[in-house]
Amino acid sequence: MQGSGFVSILLIIANTIISYKGFTNETFLDGYKFEVDKILINKDYKRLISSGFLHVSWKHLIFNMFSLFVFSSLVEGDLGAVKFLVIYFASLIGGNLLSLFVHRHHGDYSAVGASGAVCGIIFASIALFPGMGIGFFIFIPAWLYGILYIAYSIYGIRSKKDNIGHEAHLGGALIGMLTAILLEPTAFVENYITILIILIPSILFIYLIITKPHLLLVDNLFFNKHTDRYSIDHQYNAERNLIQQQIDRILDKISRHGMNSLTKKEKEQLKEYSKTVR
Repeated sequence: MQGSGFVSILLIIANTIISYKGFTNETFLDGYKFEVDKILINKDYKRLISSGFLHVSWKHLIFNMFSLFVFSSLVEGDLGAVKFLVIYFASLIGGNLLSLFVHRHHGDYSAVGASGAVCGIIFASIALFPGMGIGFFIFIPAWLYGILYIAYSIYGIRSKKDNIGHEAHLGGALIGMLTAILLEPTAFVENYITILIILIPSILFIYLIITKPHLLLVDNLFFNKHTDRYSIDHQYNAERNLIQQQIDRILDKISRHGMNSLTKKEKEQLKEYSKTVR
């Protein structure tokens, strides 16, 4: 594994700094995360990009940044810094746009993370270097990894049996691969069989999401069957909203009856909350 390029390192540093700010400042996190109503109703389109530099936890951040570190050297080294950035941000926005479409009727749906952008870099690598090996303990060809990944993403969107935001992953992966092909057309000529095996079922699946959502149980303009299953990021946001409601009740109690009216537990909750907004 080669070292990542200069731009890749800058992206990792930016993700770490901005994510840490979000870890310690809930107001900052709320102002920049992906949230359907804020984007569609308030037209706060910056969230399509800013959410990609925020993460739920250190584990979430480290996993994405390690994946970026592993795959970025091939793409940045082969295409250069400018084209690498084009793929990264096109994948980030593309993944969020697909997620926005799928969840357009779930106004309170929210998410954060660089997964869409990272998936775009991974699949750009697959388009450019389908014969490379992927894995740690068991190595498999990149083209086989791509096929398995797309199949798993399609299954995940269709079944809704886990808490992973497959829509952003799938959208980012496809945009990353397509952008790499547009920037480096010779890759398609040399690797067209592998690329088509991955692209055709993916594009067909997205077509079905748009035209026949009732077959997939996916909400959109023509079909609405809201599910109670949330992504990890949405679940995190719901928990934060619950905490905020509890704090609001405590503050209201203080305004009506004074600080001495609080129980020991309420004082501890207020103290813990104050640490997160400093």
